[in-house]
Amino acid sequence: MRYTAAVITISDKGARGERVDTSGPSLVGILEDAGYQVTHTAILPDEQELIRQELIHCADEEQFSLVLTTGGTGFSPRDVTPEATLAVIERATPGIPEAMRAESMRITPRGCLSREVAGIRKRTLIVNLPGSKKASRENLSAVLGAIGHGLDMLCSQGSADCAAPTLGEAPPSADAWLREAKALESAGKIGMYLFHNGVVRETARSRVREGNAQAKSVSGMRFTYDEKKVQEAVEKTRSLPGIYHVRVWLNHGGLKVGDDLMRVLVGGDIRPHVVAALEFLVTDLKTRCVTEEEL
Repeated sequence: MRYTAAVITISDKGARGERVDTSGPSLVGILEDAGYQVTHTAILPDEQELIRQELIHCADEEQFSLVLTTGGTGFSPRDVTPEATLAVIERATPGIPEAMRAESMRITPRGCLSREVAGIRKRTLIVNLPGSKKASRENLSAVLGAIGHGLDMLCSQGSADCAAPTLGEAPPSADAWLREAKALESAGKIGMYLFHNGVVRETARSRVREGNAQAKSVSGMRFTYDEKKVQEAVEKTRSLPGIYHVRVWLNHGGLKVGDDLMRVLVGGDIRPHVVAALEFLVTDLKTRCVTEEEL
């Protein structure tokens, strides 16, 4: 499903035309590469009431699936984006900012100073991001896959227009993943990226693994996964020697032969480390995190 999105930049200087907004357009590019339809952008000053009104407009009137803000999440007296967001959300989603701060802490100890929050208003997910282009990209990249799954759940509660897909969804672009990875600060430590693309095959599992020549051909698959276990697998992989970047996307629902099951990107310092990490992660995903039912 292609979800709609808005990106709102919060900056006094940007709103006055004294600073070129680089973080907003950068986030738009990431979202579009991931399949989102970004139909609204804005630049607002650091005024809590204006931010609050814009968020309500995006959620209640425009009914965007996802709203990203960038800026106003620090310690400055003018940084009020989290307060404006907390004033409009109906349900907090603390795991999203927790994951983003954890990713930032891998890069700089100052990552713990970000006050970003996230939450749900009606059928809209609102997520705060830092104001710098670099930090906002790093934070969004850390949670974008999980956000997509969250929107599937948020939009599957009875609305025909917003229902989660019953068939497989479009996978993210490998080129977009690589562009994101190479823009991060950790990219200078990476000497190799390896990409894995698992697909639904026609040959039955028992025929391949057990040599059962009588096994019938597969026409499709029902594929689901445990989000918590997937996150655990990703964190374990990131802790392996020489590994600096990990991205995972998993499909779900009813899939046909040739559809993508998973896409995995691992970046690290040298080939033996990256090969071992990719093998570890894919094996962990296949044996512990996903459920496959051949049709």
